[in-house]
Amino acid sequence: MAVSISDVIAYKRLAAAGNNAFWYEDIDVAAGTMTKLDDSDGDIDTSDQLIMFEAFQKAFIVNGANLKVADFVNTKLTCDALTDPPAHGDVLTQDQGDGDYAFMIVDFVTKAKTAIYGYAYYGGDATAFDTANTVASDDANADMNPATFTPSAVTAKPHWYTWTTYPDTKKDDVTKDYGDMPNKAYLGCLYNGRGVLSGNPEEPTQWYMTRQFNLWDMAYLANDAQTPIKGGNANAGLLGDIVRNLIPYKDTFLGFGCASTSSVMMGDPAMGGIIRSLDKTTGIYGAKSWCFDKNGILYFWGTNGIYKCIVPQAPICISQISLPQLISDEAADPSTHRITMEYDHLETGILICITKLSDGSNSNYWLDLKVADPTPEICPLFPEDYPDECGPYSLFFYAANDTDYKSLLVGCKDGYIRKFDKATKSDNIGETSQLIDSYCTFGPIPLSGLPNKEGKLAPLSIITGGVSGAGGTETDSDDIYYKIYAADTAAKVIEDLRAGATPKVSGTIAAPGWRRGSIINKKVRGAFAGIKLGNNTADEGWLLECLVPIKKSSGRNI
Repeated sequence: MAVSISDVIAYKRLAAAGNNAFWYEDIDVAAGTMTKLDDSDGDIDTSDQLIMFEAFQKAFIVNGANLKVADFVNTKLTCDALTDPPAHGDVLTQDQGDGDYAFMIVDFVTKAKTAIYGYAYYGGDATAFDTANTVASDDANADMNPATFTPSAVTAKPHWYTWTTYPDTKKDDVTKDYGDMPNKAYLGCLYNGRGVLSGNPEEPTQWYMTRQFNLWDMAYLANDAQTPIKGGNANAGLLGDIVRNLIPYKDTFLGFGCASTSSVMMGDPAMGGIIRSLDKTTGIYGAKSWCFDKNGILYFWGTNGIYKCIVPQAPICISQISLPQLISDEAADPSTHRITMEYDHLETGILICITKLSDGSNSNYWLDLKVADPTPEICPLFPEDYPDECGPYSLFFYAANDTDYKSLLVGCKDGYIRKFDKATKSDNIGETSQLIDSYCTFGPIPLSGLPNKEGKLAPLSIITGGVSGAGGTETDSDDIYYKIYAADTAAKVIEDLRAGATPKVSGTIAAPGWRRGSIINKKVRGAFAGIKLGNNTADEGWLLECLVPIKKSSGRNI
């Protein structure tokens, strides 16, 4: 049967780390089903900083001294210890007789030389490697010794093993050394076909790159365009800044967010690439306190707030007007708090989460890019907080094949992976749910034409969303509470709105649509007024169509 290109589907699967183990979406069972990779259990420490990145159909885990690989592409051949292993890229062949052959392109060999991982394919009627026939190498890049072996076991994907350098190989009695990995790393990414590591406590200002297209090779060579390479971002003779994050964008550039500076590498360092400063005074908070929007614009939590950067231009703080005290108000400490950011492709905005690691308490912001393209003058930020059980430890937009799972995902303090669901009106906190207190405020509203003169707010008309009466297909609002504040100064109104002080007038507006009681005739007097509308009832939500305040001057000076 002929297969057209339209019949080919690229399947994605979700990978996650939690409870000191690696988990993956088992799409062979059902979309959304997470399965633990058993060999990973206890082999990582999820109480410590952990970064995961995808490369060559594998997940590479960077977790301090725990550098690991979850392999979803290779077949594993187990054998007696080889004296000299085949090299990366060599082809192994198993003749199974009657014109049936199994082939493998070697990817990796363990240090003990007892396990070979590689991409397997078959000729004739062969469907797998077996444990009855010998395997030989083409010796293209290294001479395998002994010349043949018989596998004692053949294991299908996925696999779990240590990310380390390739064992020494020999070609014509010349030994090839593949170098060494750093003892520890807390940062990692894929850039331009290279595995990149940083965050080594022994060398916190350094970064390390593997050979291009071979993440098992760390042997630095001169005059080699694909050589592994190690470097820093400081001016010659200076120590440099501590690297806090690696920010790859396609194969175009690699950003380095440091404690108090930021820089960017353009191109490949072994092929004429350059490193230039983005900002000599602006650092980037943590390992995942950054993200790109759909246009490739970088956003990050930096020294003075939330920044926007069109690389390689200098970053601009977009929160300095609307929230000038953001950094001091949040008082996030890298030793106790995690800040994560992710772009939501469905809702066209960025979620920014600040979570205390010890208890999950959190303070979050939604940067809405539908409202306006943020500039220093316009920063549409909306504060949110979630139950402690849902404290965000990680964020990831999953472009799943199954649209039911295509969403911004939140890795939470209690080990759950959650998503935002418009149809659900209370927060899931495990076995139970918690009501959502959702509200918006308006004001301060001047009630007269003069700052030293009182006015009146009455009547006030509030129309909720939905259709009055039975029927209709539009979403209907539940009832809305209202609270009205008034004071002689705008600052007092703001203070009362934030503190939830006792309002001058309060009540409930029946929903949906226009209902009896939608007009509030209770008069409120003052120089300034503030209005708070919301709903804090379990399993309810609210919609507002119209708010019409009527202001009248009362004539009394203050």
